[in-house]
Amino acid sequence: MSSTLAPANGADPVFDGVYGSFTITATDRREVLGYRLALTAVAVAQLALLAQWRQHGPDLLWPWLLVMAAGLGLALKWIHIYLRPLHRALQLFWLAGCLGGALLALRAGPGQMLPALADQPLWILAVGPFFAALAGIGFKEFFCFQRPEAIGVTLLLPLALLGRLAGLLSPAATASLLAAEALLLLVLCLRKFPMPAAADVGDKSVFAHLEQQRLGQGQPVEAP
Repeated sequence: MSSTLAPANGADPVFDGVYGSFTITATDRREVLGYRLALTAVAVAQLALLAQWRQHGPDLLWPWLLVMAAGLGLALKWIHIYLRPLHRALQLFWLAGCLGGALLALRAGPGQMLPALADQPLWILAVGPFFAALAGIGFKEFFCFQRPEAIGVTLLLPLALLGRLAGLLSPAATASLLAAEALLLLVLCLRKFPMPAAADVGDKSVFAHLEQQRLGQGQPVEAP
């Protein structure tokens, strides 16, 4: 992370970035908090869904799926990723996975979505992009902060889903791997809350520089 310059008169802190100085504003801090809360909602909803399915069966699990969809969508709205194409790709994966889930709900019914996934693994192809987006967040978190739980999220999701799709894992083994992934995601989220907002925002001068390159502008400007 770039170095911090002393703020004047209680103003937002100023950081010395690679391409110039920038500030972490109240809007930045709200977006970071929103990102962390949204990602935490995904982890809690996933754990609750798996626990409820195990204890009470597949009925009335769809509200947890809605929480997961909304949480991941908001997390991808507020996440800070330097590369715009990668950010857009993760958002498109989320959208494709949500559309696949909606199709599954129409075909099997909201109460039978998870049994259909367990019994007909080909449906994983429809909803898989959603989890690819979640794994992408895990990779981003590991790349930026080298947290071991983040690489666990990144690896366990494709291992569970592709293993089930290929017929190598039973439904019970798949559920166990997904539960471990969700628990690691929750640990990741809880460890993020004490971190300063600047850690998740990153170097805003890099964002400004990349945006200038995208627009074909040659003159440097100070990041906000």
